[in-house]
Amino acid sequence: MKHILLTLLTVVSFSSCASGPNAQRGAVIGGLGGAAVGGIIGNQSGRGLEGALIGGAVGAAGGAAIGNSKDRQRRYY
Repeated sequence: MKHILLTLLTVVSFSSCASGPNAQRGAVIGGLGGAAVGGIIGNQSGRGLEGALIGGAVGAAGGAAIGNSKDRQRRYY
């Protein structure tokens, strides 16, 4: 349970930095997906929490960047 709460806290903190609607959605989806994949990969080495946190942060940043690009194309500054 502690792992899930820390991951969600990370995702929410990254999504609050995103500006447009696609950037926010991308940060949340990327963070959740990254946390899931990072948790699975980290679990293989016995470090599931660290993997989930790193995966969530990288996924949120990547999702926000992609969403921000879509927002700029649609002029949602």
